[in-house]
Amino acid sequence: MSRLLSQQRSRDLLLGLALLLATLGLLLFPQETMAAARDGLRLCGNVIIPSLFPFFVLSSLVVELGLAGYLGRALEGIMRPLFRVGGACASAFALGFIGGYPVGARTAISLYQNGMCTKTEAERLLSFCNNSGPAFILGVVGAGVFSSSAVGVLLYLAHAAASVCVGVLFRFYRAGGEGASAAAKAPPRFEAKRFTTAFTGSVTGAFLSTLNICAFVIFFTVVIRLLFLSGVLPGTAKLLGLLLGPLGLDQAWAEKLLTGVLEISSGVWTLAGSGALAGRLSMAAFMLGWAGFSVHCQVLSFIGDSGLSVRTYLAGKLLHGGLSVLLTAALAWIFPLREPVTAYLADQVAALAGLDFHTSITISTVAAWVVFLFFLAVAALAMRKTAGKRRRRVV
Repeated sequence: MSRLLSQQRSRDLLLGLALLLATLGLLLFPQETMAAARDGLRLCGNVIIPSLFPFFVLSSLVVELGLAGYLGRALEGIMRPLFRVGGACASAFALGFIGGYPVGARTAISLYQNGMCTKTEAERLLSFCNNSGPAFILGVVGAGVFSSSAVGVLLYLAHAAASVCVGVLFRFYRAGGEGASAAAKAPPRFEAKRFTTAFTGSVTGAFLSTLNICAFVIFFTVVIRLLFLSGVLPGTAKLLGLLLGPLGLDQAWAEKLLTGVLEISSGVWTLAGSGALAGRLSMAAFMLGWAGFSVHCQVLSFIGDSGLSVRTYLAGKLLHGGLSVLLTAALAWIFPLREPVTAYLADQVAALAGLDFHTSITISTVAAWVVFLFFLAVAALAMRKTAGKRRRRVV
């Protein structure tokens, strides 16, 4: 089978057959696919655009204005020993946790393309900086899917801890090649752009990136609906349930898993309702760590012809999913979910899940500006320390 797939003619034949079947599915189920596309558009309008667009603008400004370089000088002592990447990579790490998929990955690729980190550092960074944001885990998964703020907090803590663990493990990636030639591989000095140029370019680029992501979300929403209607996904789930039945994975759980592997938003919503809490928690943790092929396609569209390793990124996300499951189980054992949570936290998270477009874009924009001002303050502090050192040397 692998020899057959390695031939270009065989791959083209299979691709052509898949496209033919997809076209046939659109002709057989026109109303259902249109409804799926509308669901995808609704998801983009209510969640994707208001939550990602401000952070895309922010991430681009942080890189283009040179703030990541100043931040790197301040955090070099943390990022280098822990993850074996430059301090400038801290901007991608922080924005990945705050902005959600795929803000961290886009920032990491921008750092590499602007010469602020080496290729190896960018590949290490991609393995652990593309994470889900707190709004999605606490609001959508915790309050919306599980109707519990405690579950949301537990999943987010496990998700963040697993990301850090992946980063620590990938510090050994290509470690042997960083010897005496490290200076030759050092990234060139980056020249910051003027604010007017950086701002207009950041807004335009963020708009195009957001449209790109919305296109993938709508596409995978339609694909998942077609796979269900054609019986392909239920049939695959049935086969997977038979193979993994001894491990407790039946057809219903296999369908949920396959949906989450393809698209994370659709996958986590299948976990709502009844079912064993431990199984639903484990599957949600894996979906959040893996992120889904829809998010991966978004990241691949940013990678383009940069030459960065896709295998490293995918290996990191798979490891992130597995570690998230283990850490979620450990946290659930340490902090039993039977204990009540504070009403204040529950009210806040429930309100977050029911936000409309206007409120979402306002909160997301304010959060983006707060983070931007934080980066600006750190950059100013780093500049002040650098200037002080120069004065002492002159004296």
